[in-house]
Amino acid sequence: MTTVGFIGSGRLAAAVAALSAAAGHRVVLSDPRGLRALADLVAELGPLATAATGEQAAQAGDIVVVRTPLSAYPGLPAAPLAGRVVVDACNYDLRRDGPVDDLSAGRVTSSGLLQRQLTESRVVKGLNNILSRHLRSLARPRGAADRSALPIAGDDEQAKAAVTAFLDSIGYDAVDAGALADSWRLEPGTPVFLSPYGPPSDETGTPAGAEKIRAALGAARR
Repeated sequence: MTTVGFIGSGRLAAAVAALSAAAGHRVVLSDPRGLRALADLVAELGPLATAATGEQAAQAGDIVVVRTPLSAYPGLPAAPLAGRVVVDACNYDLRRDGPVDDLSAGRVTSSGLLQRQLTESRVVKGLNNILSRHLRSLARPRGAADRSALPIAGDDEQAKAAVTAFLDSIGYDAVDAGALADSWRLEPGTPVFLSPYGPPSDETGTPAGAEKIRAALGAARR
């Protein structure tokens, strides 16, 4: 049984946590608003879910999903995240996060910035390119003809293998999009962001297999 820690909250984190608990993983949730903000979600997810501080979630997780604004990166608990596989499910938003020279110039990706902050962690970009409701509804058992795939990127092959196995357990294939330097292909404004799984108006989404995701990644242009 894997323990999945969550730093940050919101609909996407709740969707990943729900799929994780349904797959039999322990789930440790955190929210900057405090433990009370998680009471309803923990009750909904059942006995495999607990609420904790961000540091506790980091310490507990075999895999830790980070879903925060870019501005929160400096406050992430780097010490307890040392050695952990960290799934960067964040998206840079210029209006929310403000201009970042290195990002604007293409010198680094947002996941690269997270890796700079978490120097002892193994960051893998993933779970950022799909709507939460589509993530919930498109999960399928291994071998299903209509199983969807999610792209991942990272510099550590073992970490990517761990994330691939985790995604498989919650109902998705993984497509390797390369290193963290290539993770811009997964970001907002690219062909693989949201579109392969159907429009936001579609409540259940459209299955998108590995070939469709590879084609979308290949069509990305800076």
